Amino acid sequence: MATAPEQPLRILHAVRAPVGGIIRHILDVANGQADRGHLVGIVADSLTGGERADAAFTEIAPRLKLGVHRIPIRREPHPTDIFAWMRFNRLITKLKPDVLHGHGAKAGAFVRLKSRSKATIRIYTPHGGSLHYPLNTLKGAFYSRLERALMNRTDLFLFESGFARDTYQRVVGTPAGLVKCVFNGVTANEFDPITTADDATDVVYVGEFRHIKGADLLIDAVARLRADGKPVTLTLAGDGEETASLKAQVQRLNLGDAVRFIGHVKARHGFSKGRLLVVPSRGDSMPYVVIEAAAAGIPMVAANIGGIPEIFGTHADALFAPGLVSAMADAIEIALEDPDAAAERAKSLRERIFLHFSQKAMVEGVMASYREAFANR
Repeated sequence: MATAPEQPLRILHAVRAPVGGIIRHILDVANGQADRGHLVGIVADSLTGGERADAAFTEIAPRLKLGVHRIPIRREPHPTDIFAWMRFNRLITKLKPDVLHGHGAKAGAFVRLKSRSKATIRIYTPHGGSLHYPLNTLKGAFYSRLERALMNRTDLFLFESGFARDTYQRVVGTPAGLVKCVFNGVTANEFDPITTADDATDVVYVGEFRHIKGADLLIDAVARLRADGKPVTLTLAGDGEETASLKAQVQRLNLGDAVRFIGHVKARHGFSKGRLLVVPSRGDSMPYVVIEAAAAGIPMVAANIGGIPEIFGTHADALFAPGLVSAMADAIEIALEDPDAAAERAKSLRERIFLHFSQKAMVEGVMASYREAFANR
């Protein structure tokens, strides 16, 4: 017997900064939900994202029946938050969503500050967010208390990694609401192979230039390798708040001939610019760059942090201790000296991604979690 089609839901995703992996995740989920006939909308900050966010929203807007809405939302707690929340609340009243899905700490707070309703479920995906702040810091203590206050105003916690789920429960507490873990996923065309560029360097970094992403550690690792007589070259593909300091670091270490910056590019183009991808993160939950590279069969080494081990599975030999330049340098040296072993590991990891990290599986997991949350209500 054929199964009955899903009842179309009115789904509103909310996020503060439409940048990096978090907006990639939202766009992929929203597209998948729209494909299944649901009425979807997105609310995002208007102060960040720049031209890339504008272009992404322009592309997806025709598919979103509830539209794309931009509201100025500051990163840190700010007096203007009350006005942003009031605008957000008016939008909810107008759009009447069945599902309010907040991504990241600030949008997650906005969603859960809404009073309980029989008609609407409130979903929260932290994406790391406030969980990255250590508890022994002022910010860490403040955000953990805020998370605890909002914890039981949440119908469904939807984590993208077991690491994020476990970190939340350790730092904040055990929620009374439903808790699910659904891995991020990539689309079918991201499994297409990538041809290495003629001008590829030994190593490539693809991502944002933020402290937590660790590009500075990678530059130090390259400097260490070169000091040891190994003429390793590096391409840095990305941009962000640390661009100027990273360029200054390269000059200070006299690496001008060994390191190049190519700006923000699409991930797959960035992957082609090096023979080995390095993911040097100080902290991460379920980084898309790792899943994308693995899907494309790119040889890779990465920090043993956050949800990255969940992606690598049995291939833990490619992981190095986070925050330790010497460990990263050793992992890079081993991979470059035995490219056949690195390529064989990449091939096996690609098969794992195909089985467990597809966009289809991600969207189906999200929708199944929504249905269970409704059943619990």
